[in-house]
Amino acid sequence: MYQLTGEYDCKVDAKGRVRLPSGLIRQIGSSINLGFTINRGFEQHLMLYPNDVWEKKTKEINQLNIYNTRNRQAIRYFYRGATSLTLDSADRILLPKSLTEYAGIDKEIVLFAYHEQIEIWAKDKYEQILSEEPDDFASIADEIFGNPTLGNHNEG
Repeated sequence: MYQLTGEYDCKVDAKGRVRLPSGLIRQIGSSINLGFTINRGFEQHLMLYPNDVWEKKTKEINQLNIYNTRNRQAIRYFYRGATSLTLDSADRILLPKSLTEYAGIDKEIVLFAYHEQIEIWAKDKYEQILSEEPDDFASIADEIFGNPTLGNHNEG
C-alpha cells in the first residue's frame, strides 16, 4: 500500500512526455517497474495509478451489476481513456493525446499525489480549484470527520 503525498509542478515536453519528480518516484519505490495506468478523473483532470493500485480499483468497479444502467455508465466512464504507461529511461511517461485534450493540458501541469493515486491537472485549472477552496475548511472537516458513522474513533 502506498501513502503518496505532495504537489509537484511539472512541464509537458513537445512530444507529450512528463518526467515524474524524483521525490514522487522515491515514494512509489521499486513498484515503478510495474508501470502505471492513467484514466479520466472526476473533475476534468487525469488520474495516474501504479498498476497494482489500478488492479485493485478495477476489481472494485468490476463488482458493479452490468444490468443496471447507472452501473454501466459508471463502468464506461471509469474505463474511458484508460491507458497503460511505463517509465522510460529518463523517468518520463507519455500522456495520451486524447486524455491531455480532455483535461486541457498544454505545457504546465501539477501532479497532486495523495493516498494511492496521483491527480494530473492543467496548472491553470488546478490554481482555479485552489482559488475556490472554502474559507471555512474547519466546518467542512467537522461535518465529514465529526460524523461517528464515518469511523471517528475519538473517545473521550
